[in-house]
Amino acid sequence: FQQFSDTGSSRKEHVKITSEPKPGFLERLSETSAGMLIGLVTFLLAFYLLFTNEGRALRTAKSLDEGLSLVVPLDSIHSISQQNEGRLVHLAGALSTSKPLFDPSYGLSIQAVKLKRKVEMYQWVEYEDSKEYEENGEIKKETKYSYDTEWKSEVVNSRNFDREIGHKNPSAMAVESFTAVSPNVQVGSFVLSKGLVDKIDDFKQLSLSHLEDPHADVTRGGDYFYHSDNPRRPEVGDLRVSFFYAGLSGDDPRLGSADKVTVIARQRGDQLIPYHTKSGDVLEILYPGDLSAEEVFQKEHESNTMKTWALRAAGWFSMFVGISLMTRIFYTLVDWFPVVRELVSVGLKAFAVCVASSLSLLTISAGWLFYRPLWALLLGLLSIVPILVARSRVPPKKQQ
Repeated sequence: FQQFSDTGSSRKEHVKITSEPKPGFLERLSETSAGMLIGLVTFLLAFYLLFTNEGRALRTAKSLDEGLSLVVPLDSIHSISQQNEGRLVHLAGALSTSKPLFDPSYGLSIQAVKLKRKVEMYQWVEYEDSKEYEENGEIKKETKYSYDTEWKSEVVNSRNFDREIGHKNPSAMAVESFTAVSPNVQVGSFVLSKGLVDKIDDFKQLSLSHLEDPHADVTRGGDYFYHSDNPRRPEVGDLRVSFFYAGLSGDDPRLGSADKVTVIARQRGDQLIPYHTKSGDVLEILYPGDLSAEEVFQKEHESNTMKTWALRAAGWFSMFVGISLMTRIFYTLVDWFPVVRELVSVGLKAFAVCVASSLSLLTISAGWLFYRPLWALLLGLLSIVPILVARSRVPPKKQQ
């Protein structure tokens, strides 16, 4: 059955209680069996993730070392030398674009690599907080639903609300968000590839204080354009529009000088394109600011290390979840005995932590053996040294 109760006259919150018979032993066993299958898949994926991550990390590190040994710093970004054709080059300079980016609907233009229009709509948002408990042999679930109005950049589908009446949102926005990208981005005389342009993503909000209201039904307030009769008291369905830019590519009296970037890529004519290393990776690097080649590759090594450890942690967690799901059947078997059930639960969690940790370390070690056999051989030889030293110190037996 369902029980509803409203709190307050605004009808912004209500509680629903649902109940169902407590599942029998066979039903719980069936659910546990399905979980075991999911756990097995998760467990096996963890091995794949941990093992291949070591190869990826090594390949990336080798590619970065190769790139650092081959990179050629350019003497000038305003002249193209044929001697560097096909080579990995390093250059730094200010961004430039051929034409400014426009948004004619709001009378706005800027000389930048990217211009983003962000549209938000004032909408109802549903929050829920649930708790389960057992009563009279039934499993009851008490869910508290609360509603509030917020600015959201995505349409919130109110049809999925527990109670849509009084909390209905429009199904679409009258104005859409979009991002305009300059078709031609250069550093000096060199044209950046699409991959390099994609890396220019440090967006900053654009001040609208110098602009007038573009239409009679649009009001500027702060750094927003409001499609609202009263921006201070918006209603559901009202819109507000803000703008962001990335890669300032011309000197602007309000925003300052053009942004500088550092690029490492392959030179092909006046194009900067991806460089394929012998290790099988691709080097197409862009950082904001003026950096040396050594600083760029150091940052890339640090990024590779962080990614390696993040994937190792993800692999361990995946293995932990997989083991927990596969061993949950033991918890189900003693579910009728509360004291034993809690002890088994703690034991299973400790078991999952220990086994996941051990197997993760073994898998990572296997990855080292597979991808770094010379290092593994060296470590093996080093492990023999203490034994040899100990044997050499044993005095020879006296002749009888």
